[in-house]
Amino acid sequence: MMLVSTISYIDRNTLALLIPTIQGETGLTARQYGFIVSAFSFAYMAGNPLWGWAIDRLGLRRGMTLAVGLWSAASAAHAWATGFASFAFLRFALGFGEGATFPGALRTVVQTLPPEARGRGVALSYSGGSFGAIVTPILMTPVAAAVGWRGAFLATGAIGLAWLVGWWALSRRADIRQAAPPVESRSAVHYRDRRLWAFLASYAMGAVPLGFVLYFASLYLKFRFGLSQAEIGALLWIPPLGWECGYFFWGWVCDRLAARSIAGVLLVSTVLSLPLAGAARIDSLPWLMAELFLAMFVTSGFIIPSVHYATRIFSTAQTSLLAGLGAGSFSALTALLSPWFGTLFDGGRHETAFLAAAAFPLAGFALWLALTSARKSSTATTTSPSPGTAPPR
Repeated sequence: MMLVSTISYIDRNTLALLIPTIQGETGLTARQYGFIVSAFSFAYMAGNPLWGWAIDRLGLRRGMTLAVGLWSAASAAHAWATGFASFAFLRFALGFGEGATFPGALRTVVQTLPPEARGRGVALSYSGGSFGAIVTPILMTPVAAAVGWRGAFLATGAIGLAWLVGWWALSRRADIRQAAPPVESRSAVHYRDRRLWAFLASYAMGAVPLGFVLYFASLYLKFRFGLSQAEIGALLWIPPLGWECGYFFWGWVCDRLAARSIAGVLLVSTVLSLPLAGAARIDSLPWLMAELFLAMFVTSGFIIPSVHYATRIFSTAQTSLLAGLGAGSFSALTALLSPWFGTLFDGGRHETAFLAAAAFPLAGFALWLALTSARKSSTATTTSPSPGTAPPR
């Protein structure tokens, strides 16, 4: 699962890495690029809960085989894209297929690990996304230099095919082949449950800086410092390294604290996310890269605690669906915000874009607090004895 999430981020980030070159050949504007990102994100938003539902019923083996086959074909087909319409269509297909990534990852964690190890299990399986973002510029920059950006997309399809061969052998394991793990009885996922909305708010809004840095850092580096495609590729592994380190740090923290101090973890993450607001005022390239590293490190401090919180209160029978709803909510926000961020970039309003990206984690934490506090107040009111009634034994 760590490897397949690595591949999924190589596939999605190759476009973000090479967009300065692709813009030069196709004439795409930053706003059009924002809509192309939205096409991926809308499909990814829809695909996450759908694949989550499907994997909960089909099982890991068949569900992941179908999904990776679909998205690898879509990624390779980018080699024949010519403009806005074709890129948007192929990004939509890629996004829908990749919607299985984190539902499959969380299902594997719950199916193969005991509860006390699942924070680190989620960190490992999810960390492929950050690792993929690290290696994409390292791997794909020389590939694109050697065979062009179209050849780079063909290479991404070949990587997915190689994973499918390995998955065919590994997925014969009994604990993976079984359709579903033993059910740990807890609350069912229901749209009226405030805890579900608290989970979605902290996950999606806390991760907004992740999407912003992943998709727009290359354009900002070209604008602000006049870097070439090769120079951008030599730097863009740094911010995702923070994301990768964050997964393991916050996974370790969550396993140690269990469910006792999720609010404290989210508070710390919220405070650490605020410096991104002033990143556009940083004149030093090394200091800017350090800030982008921190911003992505902190993103993991929203994702891992949110997932850890949700898996401890909702039934394991709906694990993949839960993962799909979390990743899908983040994708929905990315889809809505990317054209706006692109428009701000086209207009030179970079400071506004950075400020907006930094504001979402704060709003997400505030919503999480409001929703969980409302849940506790509602529960306390329901269970309190009425006046003149003897307390329950």
